[in-house]
Amino acid sequence: MSEVIHGEIRVKTNRAIEVTDITSSIQDWVSQKGCQEGIILAFSVHTTAGMVINEAESGLMQDIESQLKEIVPPGAGYKHDRIDSNAHSHIMTSLVSPSETIPISSGSLSMGTWQRVLFVEGDGPRSRRVSMTFIGKTG
Repeated sequence: MSEVIHGEIRVKTNRAIEVTDITSSIQDWVSQKGCQEGIILAFSVHTTAGMVINEAESGLMQDIESQLKEIVPPGAGYKHDRIDSNAHSHIMTSLVSPSETIPISSGSLSMGTWQRVLFVEGDGPRSRRVSMTFIGKTG
């Protein structure tokens, strides 16, 4: 019989636009909860932050940040800016996913050699929450 376990992890960002590897934090949560076989859903509860699975090579992470800034620059006459001046942040993170689903096998994230879960901050620096939901078997 499957179990459902809910919780959250925190992500502290330091820059306005920042890509951070949160894979270890997710794996730590999975281990602490005793998750063995199933899936984990990591979900950003923010409209200006999201996630992507990719390589955590520092140059690539900087490239992602640079491209997001270039594609959606701040102050480009967005209608939402009349309220919060952060329309670019909302648009940036609409280009990535608010969540990632990862298989869990033998208590570990079942990902490819270079795959990592990257948290994409679009309106930092902030303290962010990632909602965690595990569905599967614990041990």
